[in-house]
Amino acid sequence: MEDPFDQFAIKEIIPFHVRGMDISFTNSSLCMVITVLLVFAVMALCLRKRQIVPTMKQAFSESVYDFVAGIINDTLGKEGMKYFSFVFALFTFIAVGNLLGLFPYSFTFTSHIAAVGTLSIFCLLLNIYCGIKRRGFAYLYTFCPKGLPWVMAPLMVPVEIISLLSKPFSLTIRLVVNMSVGHIILKTLGAFIITLKLLGFIPLLADMCIIMFEMFIALLQAYIYTVLSCVYLNLAISDEE
Repeated sequence: MEDPFDQFAIKEIIPFHVRGMDISFTNSSLCMVITVLLVFAVMALCLRKRQIVPTMKQAFSESVYDFVAGIINDTLGKEGMKYFSFVFALFTFIAVGNLLGLFPYSFTFTSHIAAVGTLSIFCLLLNIYCGIKRRGFAYLYTFCPKGLPWVMAPLMVPVEIISLLSKPFSLTIRLVVNMSVGHIILKTLGAFIITLKLLGFIPLLADMCIIMFEMFIALLQAYIYTVLSCVYLNLAISDEE
């Protein structure tokens, strides 16, 4: 039986090394590029001929727009629409990347800590930047709320710093684990389809059901990741102490 973890192996496509650093173009990089191109291509195709009475393609793109706008309104409020481009890109990138990984011979880059972790760290840095830009020095009250006795500051400040730094970790682990476990189950059942021969239809039916469930999980995890990112951003830019 083929090792179900082989599907997560990073493979070089275009080797490239600079001063001992491996920055090769890999199967993970390729799927990221394909994901971005797919998002651009689908949106361009759907919005090529916009009409007052939308077609099915236009209605699809508008429903995605409304869905992301709803996330922003629920977490950041109306002022949060200034961050729409970032949130839209974040949601579509993760959602399409998750779905792309369900296709045969594809690669699920959202199952790797390096890829998702880098995205999560970028979100954290963006939150800090937006918080400082919006609140100035008042952003420091994130680590030491107003009204807190100074004697408690040496305890609270490290706790709040650890809490801030743990946010990208929690975002990363949640997405990586959910995407990895589902693919391992699919790969394991797929091996049984062949080894069981005539009885292979049993794991085949199970695999089909799990694929449908994984499609739901793929979109759900993209939604959760986006919502939590917006919530963390709201905490950074909120004027409440």
